[in-house]
This record gives sequence, C-alpha cells and structure tokens, in this order.
Amino acid sequence: MSAAPAARAWQRMLSGRRLDLLDPSPFDVEIEDIAHGLSRVARWNGQTAGDCAFSVAQHCLLVELITGRLAPKSPRPWRLAALLHDAPEYVIGDLISPFKAAVGLDYKELELALLRAIHIRFGLPAELPVTITRLIKRADRIAAYLEATQLAGFSEAEANRTFGRPRRMESVRLRPAAATEAKARFMARFAALGGDARKSR
Repeated sequence: MSAAPAARAWQRMLSGRRLDLLDPSPFDVEIEDIAHGLSRVARWNGQTAGDCAFSVAQHCLLVELITGRLAPKSPRPWRLAALLHDAPEYVIGDLISPFKAAVGLDYKELELALLRAIHIRFGLPAELPVTITRLIKRADRIAAYLEATQLAGFSEAEANRTFGRPRRMESVRLRPAAATEAKARFMARFAALGGDARKSR
C-alpha cells in the first residue's frame, strides 16, 4: 500500500514563484507579490470603518512613517525593515493578537522564518539589531493605537487598557484606501527607501 502524498506546503504567487512555507527561500520572494498580497489583507479582520478595509500594506506604511518620526536619523535600511515588518502576512494573513496567542509558538516560528527570508532577499540582516526591533515594535504599538481609536471603534479608555497609551502620540489621520492605491503606495515607498527587487538574485 503506497504512502499518502505529503501535504502541500507551498503557495503559488502571481509572479509564478512557489514559496515553501515550511522552508522559505529568499529566491522565491518578490516585492510585487508582497505588495499585492498585503494590499488585500485587512487589518482588524476587516472590522474597521470606511468603504474599504484598512490593509496591512497601509499599516506597514504607517509604521514606517512613525519609525522615521521616532528616530529621524535612522538609516534607510532600518526604515525599509519597518516597512517590511509585517511582510510575512502576504502569505499567512493577519491574525489578530489574541488568536496568535491561542495558536502558539509554531505560528510565530513560521512567521519569523518567512521574515528572515524576506530580509535576506532585500539585503537586510536576517536578524535585526535588538535596538531596531524595539524601535519598530514601539512604532507598531503606536500605529495599533491610532488604528484602534480612529478606525476599529475603540474608545481612548479601552485602547489605553488594551494597548497602553503611547508616550508619544502621532498626529496622523487614517483613511482606508482601495487595494490598488495601497499597493502603489507600498511599492513607491519601497523604491524610495532603496529597496531593490534584484537583490539576492
């Protein structure tokens, strides 16, 4: 009796690449696939105000903007890392934090493996310096607070309890955008930060 075929662990992208989710290769990562996917993944499981979802692509742009405001002298590679901080979600989607906790460590390891491959693909170190990781996480928390209070129906009191009120608040007004606009803005910012789609070829 023949053994059952192994379960498929890769996803085919619009670029034609096949990305192995369990052993992702930088050679199978394309910025167009990332921008396309992230612009179509909704933050907050789509539970946001507006005619369009607020996409992960928009969230990444917001985190990169806040990172630059928190550390204006940070070099472009670290700003690029901020833009790409949630890039694995172009493959695995955006699980809300409570569900990530329920899924457990295996999900986090998968996410980190994808992020390492993405970093290498675009000339970043697989593991960022601790100081840069902390900076991006701080910007990420501020972005989440802004999204929660402006788009996701949280009162300030509830957001304070859930996320902690940021020590520094950013004056950014959020507007959900159509996927095509979010993708174009993400690609433009990637290029402006020196992102090179040809690296690691």
